Amino acid sequence: MPTRGDGPAPTIGYVVWHLSLRWRVALDRALAPIGLTHAQYALLASLYGLSRKGAHPSQRELADYSGLDAMYVSKLARALQRSDLIERAGNPADPRAVRLTLTKHGVEVVTAAVAIVRRLHDRFLEPLGGRSSQRSAALKKVLETLLRHAESVEPMNRPFVSTSRSAERRVVRGRT
Repeated sequence: MPTRGDGPAPTIGYVVWHLSLRWRVALDRALAPIGLTHAQYALLASLYGLSRKGAHPSQRELADYSGLDAMYVSKLARALQRSDLIERAGNPADPRAVRLTLTKHGVEVVTAAVAIVRRLHDRFLEPLGGRSSQRSAALKKVLETLLRHAESVEPMNRPFVSTSRSAERRVVRGRT
């Protein structure tokens, strides 16, 4: 982790941010040989998990399940469709909804991707005793607690307020 010289110790937010960055970079590098990015993997793995339970989610349902923005899911789904990993089909019951299903090729790719990600999890969690260790389980529990709490306190529904005068004028006038 980058040091700050003689400055104060890094905050928890700084550590979580850097761990998140390194995890994402490691995932992107590990998944690149099979043609996936971290975001594409997140979508495919979510769809795979839901389909194993018999679900055929719409793009909106998959966005809600995965925690990704609906417009981003739509963009990812189109790219995954072009790569023959998923099929997008209309829903006769709701003409606005688009149902997603994995293709045979998609199942093969996501199965390989899950194995890659599991190996990466093992490498990342090695200092804690591996993916199945008590220390890893305790860390996961703490992180889940923080994540649940963050969802209740984050100011995501508030507009961004800049200290810049020109930015403030744009927000007041309805332009960003």
